[in-house]
Amino acid sequence: MENFALKQLAQLVYEYCGLNYLNNISSLEAKISKRLEQLSVTLWSYMRLLEENPKEWDILVELLTINETYFYREDKQLHVFQNKVIPILKKERVLEQPIKIWSAACSTGEEPYSLAMMLNDLGVTLEDKVTITATDINKKVLQTATNGMYHKKSLSFRRIPQKWLDTYFEETENHYSVKKDIQDMITFKYLNLLDEENMRNEGLYDVIFCRNVLIYFDAETVKKVATSFYHSLKKGGYLFLGHAENISTMGIGFETISTDGTFYYRKG
Repeated sequence: MENFALKQLAQLVYEYCGLNYLNNISSLEAKISKRLEQLSVTLWSYMRLLEENPKEWDILVELLTINETYFYREDKQLHVFQNKVIPILKKERVLEQPIKIWSAACSTGEEPYSLAMMLNDLGVTLEDKVTITATDINKKVLQTATNGMYHKKSLSFRRIPQKWLDTYFEETENHYSVKKDIQDMITFKYLNLLDEENMRNEGLYDVIFCRNVLIYFDAETVKKVATSFYHSLKKGGYLFLGHAENISTMGIGFETISTDGTFYYRKG
C-alpha cells in the first residue's frame, strides 16, 4: 500500500477516535488489509467509503481496537472502590440521590459487571441507590456486554472469585451468563470519548473508570479525554485509570491519591 495513503488513513483514525497509528502505519496496514480485500477496493477508495458511509467506521473500529479485559481486573483498585470510595459516597449522598458510576471504554462488559457485583456485595443494589453507565466505541463488544454471556473457557474468568461465579452467574453447558438482577444495574451504550458534545451530555458522575485505554493515545489526546472526565465528575468525584496511566503532571485539576498499593484521582 502507498505510504502516503496509509498516513492519511492514520490521520483520519486519529481524528475520529484518538488511536495513534501515525508512527506505526505497518500495524495499521496489517489490520485493514483483509477488509480491503473483502471490499475489493484501494486504500484511497476505502477512505472515500468512510466519508460516504459512516457505518463503515464501526467495522474499522472493530478491527483497530484492543478489547482484552476480564472480571476482577486490577483488584487493588476495586477494593479501594468497594471499601473506601463507596462508603464515603454513601455518607455524603444528598437527599437520597443515587450514586452514579461510569465505566468508560467498557469493552465486553467485565468491568461494569465486576463493579455491580461489588456493589451487590455491599448491599447497594436498588435502582434508587446506584446507577452504572457503561460505554464503548466498539458496537460489536457492546453487544457482547449487553448479552452478558461468556464462554467458560474465556480468559474473562482468569481472576474471578469463585463466590461471584456461584452467586451472580447462571451456568449452561458451555457458558456462564450474568444474572438478570446484575444486568439490570447497568445501561450499556455507544460513545466516542473524543466526541466532545456527547461527552458533555453524559451529565455528572460520582465515579469514572477508564482503565487501560489512555495508553493507546498520545499525550495531547490523553489530556483532552482526562479533561472531559474532570468536567463529567461531580465535585469530590473519583477517577480510576489503569496502573500504567498517569495524568498527575498534566495540570487538569485532579488530586492524586495513593493508598493500599494503588493510586487514583479525585476532583477537588
